[in-house]
Amino acid sequence: MELKDTEKQQLILKEYGKNIQQLVQHVTGIADRERRTQSAYTIVEIIKQLNPSLKQENDQKLWDDLYIMSNFTLDIDGPFPMPEKELLGKKPQPVGYPKGQIKFKHYGRNIEKLIEKAIEIENDEEQENAIIYIGQLMRSFHSTWNRDNFDDGIIIDDIKTLSKGKLHIDLEKVRENALFESNTRRDFKIPHQEEEHSKKKNNHGKKFRPSHKKRR
Repeated sequence: MELKDTEKQQLILKEYGKNIQQLVQHVTGIADRERRTQSAYTIVEIIKQLNPSLKQENDQKLWDDLYIMSNFTLDIDGPFPMPEKELLGKKPQPVGYPKGQIKFKHYGRNIEKLIEKAIEIENDEEQENAIIYIGQLMRSFHSTWNRDNFDDGIIIDDIKTLSKGKLHIDLEKVRENALFESNTRRDFKIPHQEEEHSKKKNNHGKKFRPSHKKRR
């Protein structure tokens, strides 16, 4: 038995299935533009009902897929314009990678960014807290990379190198107080964490305090 044309046609977007594609093709052939538009809206709602996960999708994507399934022949008054056919299958732009060489790869670029932020701190005590915090991170990274022949002096030398001599801390003070140990108290916060903390504290001019009701 010979197959119908709709059954012969290959699925354009397999994730929607044959029935949705046939509905789109049927709506494309409706002569009245207003009825055609209303039917297209109905198909979008049917897609959302059949695929609850698609409710979180951007509506424009669903409408773009509708146009694609119609092979760009669906002429309606939709909420979004028909995408350009030339864009279909076009390769995306290559993702750019950060430029500039990392001086110490075992620390990573984030350590370099933290050092840049620490250099900008004007208060000496706060800057020292920042150096201690960075030193603790660098020590943990360094010990993972090389457990042998470890010394706090290496961390301090690396901080001086990365900050171009702008950050200083006394080596004996670090050793005597174990400042680069991970269990040492640190007051320095990463900039975005500090901003979040200040927002919460200054909300309505008061620091939030949970209420404690007495039990009866």
